[in-house]
Amino acid sequence: MMRYLVILVAVVLVAALSAVFIVDERQKALVLQFGRVVSVKEEPGLAFKIPLIQEVVRYDDRILSRDVDPLEVTPLDDRRLVVDAFARYRIADVEQFRQAVGTGGELAAERRLDGILRNELREVLGSVSSNDILSSDRAALMLRIRNGAIEEAENLGLEVIDVRLKRTDLPRENLDATFERMRAEREREATDERARGNEAAQRVRATADRTVVELVSDANRQAEIIRGEADAERNGIFAEAFGADAEFFEFYRSLTAYQRSLREGNSTMVLSPDSEFFDYLKSDQPRGAAPAE
Repeated sequence: MMRYLVILVAVVLVAALSAVFIVDERQKALVLQFGRVVSVKEEPGLAFKIPLIQEVVRYDDRILSRDVDPLEVTPLDDRRLVVDAFARYRIADVEQFRQAVGTGGELAAERRLDGILRNELREVLGSVSSNDILSSDRAALMLRIRNGAIEEAENLGLEVIDVRLKRTDLPRENLDATFERMRAEREREATDERARGNEAAQRVRATADRTVVELVSDANRQAEIIRGEADAERNGIFAEAFGADAEFFEFYRSLTAYQRSLREGNSTMVLSPDSEFFDYLKSDQPRGAAPAE
């Protein structure tokens, strides 16, 4: 009798323990009875179920991330792009989530969410040009993608929190042609810059040459003025000296003429016998003096 009592107590204890389960604060739980949802447990703590008849299914209540495989889209300008995106979402309605995905759970939900995101990416990015996708307007595009995905994901019991474009590239076969076009464009810009630089250099050189001509002309003009003033002063001195002693002045001018004419290598001169050029070399008496008695 005691043995049966111990067995009964053990069975009751096991049944009592199997009727109690814990809901973690990071999870939501569904209590199922023969596959039908009979209770939803969203608050953390202890909860109860009927042993052997009911079962507990737990789902993650945290914000989850989902990366979308690289997707090729064709914008309005037919410039194909490869887009990488990711989404952040959470299970908002676990009962609807269970009804939508069945026993597939989160893996089935992620596959269906991938399809929703890929469709939204194609629809939104296909309605704009590639320049819009690559510019700062992409923030508005991501908002449109998120809003479109929210409506579709509600049918799965999911709440889409955010959608972001991680990377936007050209397909591999288009990269070389694009790089060549970019290189040609940069070379054209460099050629234009060099042409503008050469034009500016020519203007600077022309200005400098004109300035040099003006400076040299002004310097020559001032030199001629100074030279003329010096010649005038010299002639004045000569005139004053000539007036003081005309004979000495004439003698000095003749010596200067001899010095300039009878230089080395030029000592032969052809003159008339009665020329006055060598008067001071013909006699030791000054020209015009009376002969000695």
